[in-house]
Amino acid sequence: RMYTMTFSFRVLPCVQHNMPPKFDPSEKVIVYIRVTGGESGAMSSLAPKLGPLGLSPKKVGDDIAKSTLDWKGLKVTCRLTIQNRIATVDVVPSASSLLIKALKEPPRDRKKEKNIKHSGNLTMDDVIKVAQKLRDRSIAKDMRGTVKEILGTCVAVGCTVEGQAPREIQARVAKGDFDIPEK
Repeated sequence: RMYTMTFSFRVLPCVQHNMPPKFDPSEKVIVYIRVTGGESGAMSSLAPKLGPLGLSPKKVGDDIAKSTLDWKGLKVTCRLTIQNRIATVDVVPSASSLLIKALKEPPRDRKKEKNIKHSGNLTMDDVIKVAQKLRDRSIAKDMRGTVKEILGTCVAVGCTVEGQAPREIQARVAKGDFDIPEK
């Protein structure tokens, strides 16, 4: 007797394990990084983000230090816009850093002085100016809500507004005691 055996083979597509696609230098890449103003920051935190883009972390760190000199000693977020292997640095300050700057405190050495209480006093005009700068990033539906958000940040920072606790001013804003411009 003779047995016939049939085999069926299925050809599988060849799976190639390629590296990720090469970086296009003309593509616009935006990287956000939080740094202390006036300092070049840790190169170790910049290197993994900038190395694949073909940028020198040391050079970018020096650019960050130059552009954040106005914010010496304060933590600020920087937006790095990278195109054609050229990085441009924009400072994107938070509400707390704008408020601390409005308090006009002298720059402090962050390595020596820890857990700083900001016990200064702000005017309502200062709070409104900060709210106007942050209006586009606010989730409030009107300017009154943005001012109340900034007053909440004043509570966290520890400063007073018009010599009163920020929570009291918030209640007065909600009542309508203050004339708040919409722009």
